[in-house]
Amino acid sequence: QVQLVESGGGLVQPGGSLRLSCAASGSTFNFYVMGWYRQAPGKQRELVAHITSGDSTTYATSVKGRFTISRDNAKNTVYLQMNSLKPEDAAVYYCNVYSIATHRGYWGQGTQVTVSS
Repeated sequence: QVQLVESGGGLVQPGGSLRLSCAASGSTFNFYVMGWYRQAPGKQRELVAHITSGDSTTYATSVKGRFTISRDNAKNTVYLQMNSLKPEDAAVYYCNVYSIATHRGYWGQGTQVTVSS
């Protein structure tokens, strides 16, 4: 059974940085697309960034140049480095892994990011 455990969220001032981590277990994730989504109150969940098994990355326009997604296949972990955080980045951030082979996706429980002075 696939399990995802996120960590690294918290309160940060505008302009600050946070690094989110998502540790996956229960499968071999080398061929999964791994990504981060976020959902702010009253808004739909949206893609922040994802990274393929070949390290190809995609970012939401709103975070390009500020956020960096990376993965460590040996540790089954995906990271999201968030710099120059803005109040509008505040949301619950969810880790997602998607198997291209089985077309199944899995979600983490979410981690809260609050950007406020």
